[in-house]
Amino acid sequence: MPLVTMKEILDKARAEKYAVGAFEFWSLDSAQAVVESAEELGCPAILQAGLIECEFAEGIKNLYKIAKIVADDSPVPIALHLDHAEDYDLIMSALDAGFTSVMIDASALPFDDNVELTKRVVDAADSFSVSVEAELGKLAGSEGNINIAEEDVAQTDPDEARLFVELTGIDALAVAIGTAHGFYTSTPKINIARLKKISEKVSIPLVLHGGTGTPNEAVAEAIDNGISKVNICTEFVAAFGKQYIETQKQQGYKYSIPSLFGPSKRAGKELVKSKMKLFGKI
Repeated sequence: MPLVTMKEILDKARAEKYAVGAFEFWSLDSAQAVVESAEELGCPAILQAGLIECEFAEGIKNLYKIAKIVADDSPVPIALHLDHAEDYDLIMSALDAGFTSVMIDASALPFDDNVELTKRVVDAADSFSVSVEAELGKLAGSEGNINIAEEDVAQTDPDEARLFVELTGIDALAVAIGTAHGFYTSTPKINIARLKKISEKVSIPLVLHGGTGTPNEAVAEAIDNGISKVNICTEFVAAFGKQYIETQKQQGYKYSIPSLFGPSKRAGKELVKSKMKLFGKI
C-alpha cells in the first residue's frame, strides 16, 4: 500500500496501548529487512532516516524512492519519517521528496525558541498532510549534529510538555526519561514515574528515543505507561555489521552477493522481529 502518515499508525498504537518500531534505514536491503519483518508479523512499521543516512544515500530523494519501492507492494502500513532534523530546509526537502512524517529537533534551544521553530514546521507540514514529531528535554549521546554530554541531560518536564503540545500542534512528542542514543556504558535508569506524569498531561503519542540496548523490561514498562513509538538505530546497524564480519570468518567462505549480504539482512530481520514482538502488537 502507499506510504501512510506516522500519525495514522501512532494514534492507533496509543489507543490500543502498544508501540510501533521506528528503524533507521540507509539502503534497499535495510529497508526490506524492516518491511519484510512487519509483513511476516502482520504489524505496522516506520522507516526513518536522519541527516547521516540522507548523506550516505546521496540525497533524501533516494531514500524516498527506496521506501516507496518496499512500501508499495506491502499489505501492512509503513510510514517514512525524517529523524532528528535540526534544519528547516532539510525538513522542507523531505516534505518535497514525499516523506510522510518529519521530526524537528529543536530541543537544544530555549523553550520559547523550540516552540517557535516547531510551530513553523507544523504549519509547513500541514500543507503536505504530513505528521510532525518534536522533542522536549535532552538525551545523552550523539544524534545527527547534536552531541549531548551526561552533565547536560535534561529530562522532560510534564507541565512543559502539556504546554508545548498545546502551543505547537505536533502529532507526537519525544520525551527524555533516562534513555540515551547509542549503546549504553552502564545500565540506564528509566524514569517511569516521570513518564506517567507526562502521559497523564499529554494526549498525543509519546516517543522513546535511545531504544538501543534499553532493557526489555524497561521498554515494556514504558509502553504500558504511554510510549507509542520506539526508535532503534545503532542496534540495527550493528546487527548488519557484526554479521558481515562473522560471515567472512567461515571456513572456505567464497564471496558472492547472496553469501555476503544475505546473512546480514537475515540478522537485521531477526533483530527487527524481536523488537516488534517486544513492542506488543504481536
